[in-house]
Amino acid sequence: MTSADETTALAVQDTDRVQALTALREGVARRKVSHDTFQRRMEIVVTAEEVSELFAATADLPGRRPRGRMVRTVGRASAFHQRVRRAWDSERLPRLVLPAPGRHPISVGRAPGSVLRISDPSVSRFHAQLKGVGETWTVRDVGSANGTWVNGARVMGAATLAPGDTLRFGSVGYLVAEPGSGSVER
Repeated sequence: MTSADETTALAVQDTDRVQALTALREGVARRKVSHDTFQRRMEIVVTAEEVSELFAATADLPGRRPRGRMVRTVGRASAFHQRVRRAWDSERLPRLVLPAPGRHPISVGRAPGSVLRISDPSVSRFHAQLKGVGETWTVRDVGSANGTWVNGARVMGAATLAPGDTLRFGSVGYLVAEPGSGSVER
């Protein structure tokens, strides 16, 4: 990489400026930056030609800071294989077709009385609860050891389910399918 290429890689983009201005605005809202300081730094951000100038203007502020094009590109590239793996794995998951929402919730776990009984050591005896709300389903973790996950995010409280979502109880995963597309398949 030549020095001209390095300068181009660190050139300021509009998204970098917006992030820096957002950090400044949040600094004012949290009373970490005075109005005069905000005006001086805003002028620096608006006229900055390099990302290093934006870093200097927001270095002492908590929250989002501008990142250069190179850092964003490397971040996207390093996350690419994870997105491909998730997409590949989700298509290979067994389908879980939920019935029409009713008054009674569906209990999920290893316990003999569970409506959706999963005999896997990563699933707690009383793991989760599926509940119909209107025309949709929600899932709530009921204190399981290994968690309930929707689309890779751990469920804290309740999460709404939609067809195409990946739903995981411990290490056992399902792909939530459209009604009428079959039942749980392996």
